[in-house]
Amino acid sequence: MRKHLIAIGTLAILAAGCSSSPASTDSSVTTDSSVSTSDSVDGPVTLTLLAHDSFTPTPGIFDAFTAATGIAVDVVQGGDAGQLVTKAVLTSGNPEGDVLWGVDNTLLSRALEADVFSAYETPNTAFMDAALLRDIPGHEVTPVDSGDVCINYDIAWLKSRNIAPPLTLDALTNKQYDNLLVVPSALSSSPGLAFLMATIAEYGVDGWQSYWKSLRDNGVLVVDGWTQAYNTEFSGASGKGDRPIVVSYSSSPPAEVIFADPPVDSAPTAVASLTCFEQIEYAGILRGTKHEAEAKLLIDFLTDLAFQNDLPLTQFVFPVHSGAVLPEAFTKYALRPENPLRLEANVIATNRTAWLDEWSAIVLK
Repeated sequence: MRKHLIAIGTLAILAAGCSSSPASTDSSVTTDSSVSTSDSVDGPVTLTLLAHDSFTPTPGIFDAFTAATGIAVDVVQGGDAGQLVTKAVLTSGNPEGDVLWGVDNTLLSRALEADVFSAYETPNTAFMDAALLRDIPGHEVTPVDSGDVCINYDIAWLKSRNIAPPLTLDALTNKQYDNLLVVPSALSSSPGLAFLMATIAEYGVDGWQSYWKSLRDNGVLVVDGWTQAYNTEFSGASGKGDRPIVVSYSSSPPAEVIFADPPVDSAPTAVASLTCFEQIEYAGILRGTKHEAEAKLLIDFLTDLAFQNDLPLTQFVFPVHSGAVLPEAFTKYALRPENPLRLEANVIATNRTAWLDEWSAIVLK
């Protein structure tokens, strides 16, 4: 959604716009995206799964897939979701891997325009809400998780200064929040781009520019990625920065609780539900793979219950399979907004480049 894994404390845990240490599984994990996917003619197949840096499933998660199919999985992490998609676009038709995890609905149109994927409809779409499929009628990619990019705030910091939480996007332009907000860049971070889309959904294609001018004049800090925004600049995370308001995820508070040391029984951060933008994350078979049949099996595995049940407490996102079970620790503290902000994929496709140019001129000048 979204997913992205949210990095909390000394651990890296979510988001598309984050970085974290690679997960260790029996299938190898590397950050060298030039790994070859070729196998000997008669040898076993190894699929290369390209993923953003915050893809950190439970170690050994692919062992069952390998045992059932004989197919090994080599996870190659390649930066933020935006960087991942950029590289996939540049190598369209001659990919550096077989399956890509991590393109979201803000980046999807760019990948589709470049014909990055080979279409495939997994049988597991029967267990997905139809709304998750609305932007991919040709099944070019497959939904794997969802979430929401939202304003998060440090409860104690604001309370100690007798400042009310910013519950709406409008509130962030108020002078009481001067120099308090940090956001990841819309140019280099998927949650940063999602936040830009949230403001466009809220204020319209002719009104969002004025809103960002107000944020600029109110001292918004723009940094390269989610990791720096949340872990370094945000006061509510381990970095103990001096900005108590940040763009993050609706599932950041449960991660703060689950990984707190010492343990806590309430979240130190909260989410402004009226600021949330829906994020759907997809996986797709890369056009040009030499192992398309095997890649289809991996898509099936990624959307089946064993993998889907692993997502909430490793990626801190919501699974797309209707039969997946959400752990109590996740549901108790995670927010699921009833009516998140949305933009249709075709609207993003038509306007994305112009919007980013306008945004850069306003915020980065």
